Amino acid sequence: MTSPVGGVEPSIGWEASADLVVVGGGVAGLSAAISAARRGLRVLTVAKGAPADTATQYAQGGIAVPGTAAEGDSVESHVRDTCEAGAGLCDEDAVRSIVADGPSALSLLESFGAVFDRGVDGTRARTKEGGHRVRRIVHAGGDATGAEVQRALGNSGQAVLYGTSVVRVLTASGEVTGVLASSSAGYGVIHAPAVLLATGGLGQLYSCSTNPAGATADGIALALDAGAEVADLEFVQFHPTVLFTEGSTGRRPLVSEAVRGEGAHLVDLSGDRFMTGVHPLGDLAPRDVVSRAIAERLHLTGTDHVLLDARSIRTFHARFPTVTAACFAAGIDPLEQLIPVAPAAHYSCGGVATDVWGRTCVPGLLAAGEVARTGLHGANRLASNSLLEGLVVGERAGIAAVERRGARLGSADVVLPSTAHVPRTVLQNLMSENAGVVRDADGLDAVTRAVSAARESEPVWEEAALTVAATVLAVAASAREESRGCHTRRDHPEASAARGTSTRASRNVHGDIEIRSIGELTGVGRQ
Repeated sequence: MTSPVGGVEPSIGWEASADLVVVGGGVAGLSAAISAARRGLRVLTVAKGAPADTATQYAQGGIAVPGTAAEGDSVESHVRDTCEAGAGLCDEDAVRSIVADGPSALSLLESFGAVFDRGVDGTRARTKEGGHRVRRIVHAGGDATGAEVQRALGNSGQAVLYGTSVVRVLTASGEVTGVLASSSAGYGVIHAPAVLLATGGLGQLYSCSTNPAGATADGIALALDAGAEVADLEFVQFHPTVLFTEGSTGRRPLVSEAVRGEGAHLVDLSGDRFMTGVHPLGDLAPRDVVSRAIAERLHLTGTDHVLLDARSIRTFHARFPTVTAACFAAGIDPLEQLIPVAPAAHYSCGGVATDVWGRTCVPGLLAAGEVARTGLHGANRLASNSLLEGLVVGERAGIAAVERRGARLGSADVVLPSTAHVPRTVLQNLMSENAGVVRDADGLDAVTRAVSAARESEPVWEEAALTVAATVLAVAASAREESRGCHTRRDHPEASAARGTSTRASRNVHGDIEIRSIGELTGVGRQ
């Protein structure tokens, strides 16, 4: 294996082998592991945290699945809403492919034991969220859909090796041969012809996020190091309604978009409904529109939060038990008081560039879930399309892994990757201040200069991965001199037709991050 960075040979204390290594224990990873195992592959799933540490566990709203014509919905209606939210960067064929498999993916999940909420007529209950023109969001436990998905997939019988981090995907002659992992037993090598990255997002780039502590862009760094491309990393979706408390940092509870779907509305601290006239869907506009409107209102009023009025939802406690518990913990009763909310980092719309089967440009390397960029989300993810994508592409990636069964494994050089990093808190403050909901050239330049100064040190793998992701994000965001989807430039407030293309990033032979696109964007970031 050749690599522009790293080079230190670790002491190997253990070895294992498999047909497929799955990295990550959330919806995409477990779906892929189950799929591959059902087709006879030997699967080894590793996760650095515990089952409760996945982003899947915290997903509230539900799964966006197209309904029938009798329900006033269709695949094409879902595709239209997705592409409109994606602001011109969705791959419509990819969107249609994934959305069309939603109903079968949901049925398969139910066969694993998942239980979804039902209406009085016994059919699946559906709600409405931002950007959706119809009620197509299937949910469980009111607002605990992710927890139910995690429970059902976790009970499928697939063993997961927890407390194990993958620090490098091993390759030989440009093809995957396994992974270098780290656990309490030291460094180990798992030999395998196929590796699936299902490591989640990069929310820990920011001081406040809805993501768990483990959302540290591991898959982005692993993929770039292995020779794959990442795409559209500048598009970070900020959830507009995260529970606000003074001085709060770290993972923050979100107030599900379904709350607005059931009739809640946003007001500023003076009581003005500021979403009126901003978008035809008002309070249920796509997330980028609402987050931007809130950021603008905060800028104009000099305040640090707005309010969500849900007092008209008299069944709030029963319908939204997870949100209710978070509000109660903050001393708020949603039936009697307005809920303080503000945007926080929520979802990476870009990621490792793949097709709709999870394949990357590196033979044997797959990616699925939030870490991947399939073309479904474009410049801004439509609400509740994330669990849909994890289920559908995870299942498909397990099938794609079968193509690598029996592949001859070359001899890879087992060396450690780059350990250059900026301390997490320093990086989070830098990114929150300069690469949040609204950005400009000066702020992005400050990020680029800071990450360029990172030097090799003792391994802190998560911080090294975050530093790589920050490098790509800042360079791509600097190059994209327009506002589109959830990328907003204060100094370039309009969308540009010439910039309506996807950005791609990869490492060159010198270890630099290079940005290109099927358009005019160019840039290089040293890391």
